[in-house]
Amino acid sequence: MPHKSGDPSLKVLICGGGVAGQALAFWLARGGHRVTVAERFPALRATGAQVDLRGQGIDAVERMGLLDTVRSKLVDECGVAFVNARGKARATIMANTSGHGRQTLTSEYEIMRGDLVRILHDAVKDDVDYVFGRGVERFEQAEKKVVAQFSDGSSGEYDLLVGADGQGSRIRRAILPTASPEPYWRVGIHMAYWFIPRIASDTNIRDTYNAPGGRMIMRRSHNPTETQVYFVLREESEEASAVHREPAERQQEFWADRFRDAGWQTERFIDGMRTAESFYSQEVVQVRTDTWSKGHVVLAGDAAHCASPYSGMGVSGGLVGAYVLAGEINRRPHDLPTALATYDAILRPFVDEIQSQVKPHLLRVGMPMNQLSIDTFHSVTALACFLRVPDLVARFSKEDRGGAWKLPQYPEHDAPA
Repeated sequence: MPHKSGDPSLKVLICGGGVAGQALAFWLARGGHRVTVAERFPALRATGAQVDLRGQGIDAVERMGLLDTVRSKLVDECGVAFVNARGKARATIMANTSGHGRQTLTSEYEIMRGDLVRILHDAVKDDVDYVFGRGVERFEQAEKKVVAQFSDGSSGEYDLLVGADGQGSRIRRAILPTASPEPYWRVGIHMAYWFIPRIASDTNIRDTYNAPGGRMIMRRSHNPTETQVYFVLREESEEASAVHREPAERQQEFWADRFRDAGWQTERFIDGMRTAESFYSQEVVQVRTDTWSKGHVVLAGDAAHCASPYSGMGVSGGLVGAYVLAGEINRRPHDLPTALATYDAILRPFVDEIQSQVKPHLLRVGMPMNQLSIDTFHSVTALACFLRVPDLVARFSKEDRGGAWKLPQYPEHDAPA
């Protein structure tokens, strides 16, 4: 990898081998730094549900030279249908494939998280050291170094430690003052997802079904044999917030109890949940903090600024944040305090924009509590689709969900790999 003569080559430890962590490793390695990615999981976590790229996230992937590779792995999802209890579509919003305007509910770039993780790994694995099955348990900072203590008892000294370890980040908990406000901004919504066998009626349209009680079910199919199931619940209770920390069996019991009488294909989905190889349950939150760094430790991706699935910019935000963080480090490797402060100053307006897109009152409109409100929602949405309002708004919009904010230019990034 290229390295400018006279600039120091930093020794960097990135905690977390997900999208943001590997994208950051890509750009730092291009800057000539010695990068280690430590992943607590025993292997590459190339799993997860469907994600999308939008706005500046597409630009970031293109600048990595990976957009064609991403296109080769896209999921065939051409739109979103709102269905009734008989599975009949009341309204359908198609993806905007015109190349102009903004993405709709379905992005032009839908991809499985595992495929994106593998693409990033293939792009950087020859230039970065990976350590699997080992996490950072604690660390100590000196004037110009940070010493990380790993879960296997070993330790290492680094110029910079990056917490790219997700919305529940251990690194974030260590650097934020104990007296600071909780970093989670809650919207009163919970979500679980799993995979089940695909059947003939599962199409390449994402079906969305509303049931009374603020319940939503989504079904989307990403390959010829598998279908993804999402249960989404509008509920503000201690039980709902706490269940995500319980064993998987208890989580599945919670979701089955909440949705058992929801109708549509619920019985099929609950039966499939019990035999699914993987199951994930979470509260929908945003991570909001006043600082993303302390000394020689910095946060990236969801650990710093999780925007939540409802922003549509979670993965894109991680890619953009990695691009900016690495750009500032590559620009000022001799002055990390200034690099980290500039990273915050440049990226924060973009993060504020994508987080502000999540409006709890609008989410509640899309998750009605009674059947009359569901019927009204369907009727209004059907009329809007008949008048082509979603399509016209998308095509003629001047900005995507990231707003008018533009990716900065970093000449250091442009060096050939």
